[in-house]
Amino acid sequence: MKRKIILLAALMSLNVAASTDVAWDYLKKSRGSVKYYPNVIQNLVKEKLYYASIPYIKELLARGNRLNSKELDSLIDEVVSNVGVKQFEVLPVSFLAKSKAPTLKYILAKKYFRASKYKKALAELNGTIPSQHPSKAFALFLEGSIFSITNKHSSAIRAYEECISKSESTSNFGNVNRKRQLNINRDYCIVGKARANFSRGKYELANLDYLDLSKSSHIWPEILFEEAWNSFYMRDYNRTLGKLVTYNSPFLSFIFNPEIDVLRSLTYMELCLWQDTLRVVDDFYKNNEKNHREIESFLKKHGKDYKYFYLLSKSSMKGKKSGNTLLNKMLNSISRDPTFREMFDSFHTGRDEFEVINKLPKSRMKSILKINLKEALLLQRNLVGAYVRKRLHLGWHQVRKTFLDMSYIKLEVLARRKESLYSPDVSMNRGRGDIKNLKRTDKQYFWNFNGEFWADELGDYVFSLKSECSGNAL
Repeated sequence: MKRKIILLAALMSLNVAASTDVAWDYLKKSRGSVKYYPNVIQNLVKEKLYYASIPYIKELLARGNRLNSKELDSLIDEVVSNVGVKQFEVLPVSFLAKSKAPTLKYILAKKYFRASKYKKALAELNGTIPSQHPSKAFALFLEGSIFSITNKHSSAIRAYEECISKSESTSNFGNVNRKRQLNINRDYCIVGKARANFSRGKYELANLDYLDLSKSSHIWPEILFEEAWNSFYMRDYNRTLGKLVTYNSPFLSFIFNPEIDVLRSLTYMELCLWQDTLRVVDDFYKNNEKNHREIESFLKKHGKDYKYFYLLSKSSMKGKKSGNTLLNKMLNSISRDPTFREMFDSFHTGRDEFEVINKLPKSRMKSILKINLKEALLLQRNLVGAYVRKRLHLGWHQVRKTFLDMSYIKLEVLARRKESLYSPDVSMNRGRGDIKNLKRTDKQYFWNFNGEFWADELGDYVFSLKSECSGNAL
């Protein structure tokens, strides 16, 4: 058996060597031209040397003319599907426009979208990506996002519904990573429908749409906050507070979103519960003010050291603490982010290509492949680091904005509190929760909360507070 395994390994090495020899022959023929690069790429992809093939694809896009080969499109699609879109998002629009590969058309549309060139983005999406292509589901989510931003909510909802269907029908194909991406894409499209209905003031419909998102979804913890806002606009303040209290569960301790406290304080304020409002405001300042200043210094110190931020996130994933509690919470949240995980996992999968290349006989081609692979992986590592840095900066700005919001809320409480002192209808009954204050349907049941969080109850808690505003109207 051992001899058979050794023989099989030897044969595999010979096959890889043969493919790379062919690639080398084409590379020598090219003599500086990109004419034979498609053949080089084909042989590298054949051996699943995806990262090693990236420099050749980029060089082809940079120096070649318009690419019209369906076979090359298929090869590019396979590479992008395995290394992720970030490697190619850094390319200029003029390079991406040369290819008809559906994945690159999607990336080009994303670049137009981020530049607010929505008509150009839609032009790249419509009719250029085949209906059964794996990237079609992602294109439909982008299409729905464009319609939402341009206030074409009915069109957005149709795009999101098609996106949900397409994500589910194509998730049975491809590798585990692709299935996970499609499932997350489907969930974002479910949320997209809810957001579109929320934007047009259809809060009841939005509420039903949010319920379609499974609690087992990777994105459900972050979306619970949106559900709470929807309940707030429905003036169901007790349900808003119930959804927000779920974030106190140890199960969701990784969530970083300072706006949770803003919404909590606003909700207490709408119920005229002044002491509760001010307690949330004061606690936020107490817990974050000093940490926020320290993070500002930390970010200035490390600038654009992408390697450092990559290593910081890697240490965080291993459970190591860095700096203060606010920074650790930010890092913990980033490490659970689907985009980060995809980039991080892809980088570590790409490093496995070194093992394949190291088994090749010593040759000029082997040296070139190692250089190319190292170049592509260094970029991937820096892309991960840049993403972590960007998220930390965004988190810092979110906290700063929350400080401003909390200051306005504090001033508003003082003004409303003063006004309520002169109101003859103010209730002097300061009793807390009562079941009669609950809004519930016949299919909703009442259970006392005993301070423990159960997985199947997360997101379903409802407070039973009585409004202390004039007239006690919720």
